[in-house]
Amino acid sequence: MKIKSINLETVCGITSRLPENHMLEIAFTGRSNVGKSSLINSLVNRKAYARTSQQPGKTQTINFYNINEMLYFVDLPGYGYAKVSKEIVAKWGKMINNYLESSKVLRLVFLLVDIRHTPNKNDIQMYNWCTSYGFNPIIIATKEDKVKRAQKPKLVKDIERALDVEEGTPVIPFSSVTKSGKDEIWKYIDMVYRNFKDDIV
Repeated sequence: MKIKSINLETVCGITSRLPENHMLEIAFTGRSNVGKSSLINSLVNRKAYARTSQQPGKTQTINFYNINEMLYFVDLPGYGYAKVSKEIVAKWGKMINNYLESSKVLRLVFLLVDIRHTPNKNDIQMYNWCTSYGFNPIIIATKEDKVKRAQKPKLVKDIERALDVEEGTPVIPFSSVTKSGKDEIWKYIDMVYRNFKDDIV
C-alpha cells in the first residue's frame, strides 16, 4: 500500500469516549519502549510522525492514525512501565481492555516484544487478553538488528514458547533501522484490508 496521507485523527485518554469508526482498525500493542512508534513511522515512511522517545511510558493514550482515508493504525498505551502508580496502570489496562472488547472494526492486533528478552508476565497477559477477545495477535520481535543472525531462530522459539502462541502464529523479526520485516508486516495488513473490504461489500 502506497502511503498518500496519514493523520492523527483521534487521541483518547483514560476518560475519553472511544470513536465509533467504520474503517478497518489495526492495533499495535507492547510494553513501554518496545518500539511501537518506530514501527508505525517505518510502516508509513515517516521519520517522526508517531512520537518516539527514550523515555518509557511516553504513549499514555490510544492514538488513532487515519491512513489514506482507508484504515486506522491504533497505537495502544505501552504497558509494564514501573514509574507510574498502580492506579494509573490499572486504568490503562481497563482502557485497553475496553478498546479490545468494544471496537467493531478491529481485525488485527500486532503484539510487539523485544527480540532480546524473553516475554515477561505483562506480555503474556496482553497476549492472553487479545486471544480472550477472539484475536490471534501477530508477534513482531523488534530490535532485530541488535542480535546476531545465528541467534534469531532460538530467540524466536523462546518467544513462541513463553507466550504459548497458537500453532501457526507468525513471529516477525523487525528492525526500524534496517527495515527488515517491514514488507512481511505490510503483507498481513494488505490481506486483512482486502478481507475487510469483502466483508462490508
